[in-house]
Amino acid sequence: MKGIQMVDLKGQYIKIKSEIDAAIQNVIQNTAFINGPEVKSFKSDLERYLDGSHVIPCANGTDALQIAMMALQLKPGDEVITADFTYVATAEVIGLLGLKPVLVDVKPDTFTIDPELVAKAITSKTRAIVPVHLFGQCADMETLNTIADLHNLYIIEDNAQALGATYTYNNGPIKKAGTMGNIGCTSFFPSKNLGCYGDGGALYTQDADLARVIQMIAHHGQRVQYVHDMLGVNSRLDTLQAAILQIKLKHLNAYNHARQAVAAYYDQAFSGISGIEIPKRNPQSTHVFHQYTLTVPALKRDAIRADLSECGIPSMIYYPIPLHQQKAYLQADVNDEQFPVTVNLCKSVLALPIHTEMTTEMLDYISSNFIKSIKKHI
Repeated sequence: MKGIQMVDLKGQYIKIKSEIDAAIQNVIQNTAFINGPEVKSFKSDLERYLDGSHVIPCANGTDALQIAMMALQLKPGDEVITADFTYVATAEVIGLLGLKPVLVDVKPDTFTIDPELVAKAITSKTRAIVPVHLFGQCADMETLNTIADLHNLYIIEDNAQALGATYTYNNGPIKKAGTMGNIGCTSFFPSKNLGCYGDGGALYTQDADLARVIQMIAHHGQRVQYVHDMLGVNSRLDTLQAAILQIKLKHLNAYNHARQAVAAYYDQAFSGISGIEIPKRNPQSTHVFHQYTLTVPALKRDAIRADLSECGIPSMIYYPIPLHQQKAYLQADVNDEQFPVTVNLCKSVLALPIHTEMTTEMLDYISSNFIKSIKKHI
């Protein structure tokens, strides 16, 4: 079968082509390419979607994390706890600001940061926790909130992969991913559940005063033009991307439901197949499946990927190397024994195609060939 992709952005575009083309043409005709009205409109729409959080658009998800740490006035030498099993951007900005990344292992079922290990990693220098809502579901925010409150720590949610997911607290409240800490950060990279046609990102917070500080930092540290009250950066969402995102935000719930349907199909197809583990769900969180990542025997993964490739089926490894093993983040007092889950996951995770345009024919072809390969090698 031809045409199977990890993400089918063209197919998604074709379905909303008239809306997207009109939005882009409107920006071009008005020529307000920076801070045009679409930026404000998208900001307002996303604020409503996030149940009233203050939204500050920015240039990309990495900028969002950096601006968040600047807004919370973290200082060089402060320690920030985050997961070892994540994309490098989460730890990258910690290092760029002269802070110390403190990496901890993840839970073996949901692959999200382990709160028990977070609690053990706290020292007198710890200032913040950055949980990653990995692959589309929330970390254990109720426990992390309790830990943060007990130790007077900030929480910055890395929500690049879970926009639209919800989390239910034990006492009843339901919160959107990214709205449970002090600041939430997201990316609008094209392959995300809500993706633009270039780079883009946003921060969101419930704190109006903090939102004003974030806005200032993202705009050269100024509240009034040419008056710079603090050190800032130049990080903005351009008008064309905002116009695209405003259209796609209307479809985000449908996109997430489509991904959930793909995941349900895979779950049923792979149920009872020995040697693999399908994605586990945090019972308190919905899952919007930015990725469908399962585990296979480590020594067989390359052979399974080769079989899939021969059939025209792409696959990906998110992530092949733990952060603590990366040259840029090596620490003398850190070793593999402290991260048994992450080390194992990096050897055994495998992501299958999942996107909004998948057909039953595609899913049957992928799942049947995957099962065939599994049975061949296990």
